[in-house]
Amino acid sequence: MELENIEKQIEELKAQVSALEKKAPENKISMIVFSGDLDKALASFIIATGSVAMGMDAVMFFTFWGTPMMRDKNKHVGGKDLMGNMFGAMLPKGVDQTKLSKINMGGMGTAMMKSRMKKKNVASLPEMIAMAGELGVKIYVCEMTMDLMGFKREEMIDYPGIEFCGVAKFLEEAANSKVQLFM
Repeated sequence: MELENIEKQIEELKAQVSALEKKAPENKISMIVFSGDLDKALASFIIATGSVAMGMDAVMFFTFWGTPMMRDKNKHVGGKDLMGNMFGAMLPKGVDQTKLSKINMGGMGTAMMKSRMKKKNVASLPEMIAMAGELGVKIYVCEMTMDLMGFKREEMIDYPGIEFCGVAKFLEEAANSKVQLFM
């Protein structure tokens, strides 16, 4: 009788451990990249690639002002409405047009930072994006933002496995992540 009770308790404990394992967050970082400022974009990619180097998965969700830097400066697409053309002209196109959030000083601060990064052998933003792709950082681009700003999939950068989705996909990723960030 006592052996049966012990076996029953062991089975109950196994079921509880299994349920806890299912609820445990994954070794993953999920971040919303809301800003298209150079310094914030660099920080986002440094954190993402650093996370992967530490054995974590990394997911980046580009939305609103972070989305324009995902456009490829060499791709030109037609068929946009007036507002899409206006947003396309007013917003930076690609990572080369990102500027510092502070001390930009009409572009002089940004040029100084890029020059200093080169002298100090710090990877540029295009290099960081390429490294992220090589390391398997997952990039999602917000379809709602693209629709609002008149961007098309065809004008986005070539990035391994880039996906276009809504916030629900990001929340699905973030819900089981150890770390969630808003950049």
